[in-house]
Amino acid sequence: MSVELRQVRYFMAVVEHAGFTRAAEALRISQPTLSQQVRQLERNLGVQLLDRSGRTVRPTDAGRAYLDHARRALRDLAAGERAIHDVRDLSRGHLRLGVTPTFTAYLVGPLIAALRERHPGITIAVRELTQDLLEAELLADACDLGIAFQGGQLAGIAVEPLFTEDLSLVTGDGADSARATDGPWTAADLDRLHLALLGQDFATRGRIDAYFAEHRVRPLIAVEANSLQTLIDIVQRTGLATVLPDPVTHGHPHLTPLPVDPPLPSRTAALLSRADGYRSAAADAFAGLVREHVEAHPFRPPEPQTRVIQNTH
Repeated sequence: MSVELRQVRYFMAVVEHAGFTRAAEALRISQPTLSQQVRQLERNLGVQLLDRSGRTVRPTDAGRAYLDHARRALRDLAAGERAIHDVRDLSRGHLRLGVTPTFTAYLVGPLIAALRERHPGITIAVRELTQDLLEAELLADACDLGIAFQGGQLAGIAVEPLFTEDLSLVTGDGADSARATDGPWTAADLDRLHLALLGQDFATRGRIDAYFAEHRVRPLIAVEANSLQTLIDIVQRTGLATVLPDPVTHGHPHLTPLPVDPPLPSRTAALLSRADGYRSAAADAFAGLVREHVEAHPFRPPEPQTRVIQNTH
C-alpha cells in the first residue's frame, strides 16, 4: 500500500468543503485531478472513503475513522517541521499565542515587550479568542500557548495557574451611580443599574451572569460589546457601569470602582497548552517570561497546583 501525503490532504479538503468543486478551487487544482487522486487513495487503502451519492459529498464510516487519524498525523508532521526549524539559541523562532480578551487589556503588551527586548528574533502571532475557541485551537495545534482561565478545561489541555484576578463594578468618574449610595452596594442595589458588558460568548460574562443569577438580580444590560477597550470608552462617555478586572480598572485613572457586598467573583488566570504537544524554544521562553512577570507584579497568587486534563481518546 502506497499512500501519498498529497492524497490525504486532498481527501481532507473534499470533506472540509463537502464537495469536489469547492475543494478543487481551494487547492487550486482541476476537479478531475482531485477526483482521480482521491480515488487512487481509496484504491490504495482498499476502502471507500467518500459517499458521493447525495447532493453533498460526505465521508463514509470508514472515511470518518480515517479522517481522525489523518488529522492527527498531519498535525504531528507539522509539529515535526517546526521542531526541525526551531533554533534553541532563540536567535529566531515563532510563537502562536491565544489570549482571552481580559488579558489584551493589561497583560499581553508588557509580555510581548519583554519578549522583544530579550529575544528580538522571535516573531509572534497574537489572536484574541473566546476561551472555548482558544482551547480548541490549542488541541488542533493552531496555537502554541494560551492565556485564559482555569476551570472546565477540555481533555488534553495542560493548565498552569498564574494568579487570581478579581472583578469589580466600575463607572466613569462623576457618574450618578458612583454617588448613589454611601456604603458598599448590596447585590439587590444592582437592579437599578444600567450596564455595558462583554457579550455572552465570553468567559467573563458567564461569571457575571452566574453572580446575578445566584443573587437574583436583573440589572438592565444596555450595551454588549466584544472588547474591553470598547466597554471602557463607553463607560467613560456615559452614565453606564460595567464589570472589569481590577488590573484594568487600576490602569485607567478616570474609572471609579464601586464596592459590592458580596463581592463579584474572582477567577484564576492560567497558562494553557496542549498536554502532549511539542513545546518550541520560543514557547518555553515566553512561558518563562510570563512566570517572571507574574512574580514581579502584585497579582494575587493562585492555589499552588498545576494539573493536566488527560485526553481519554
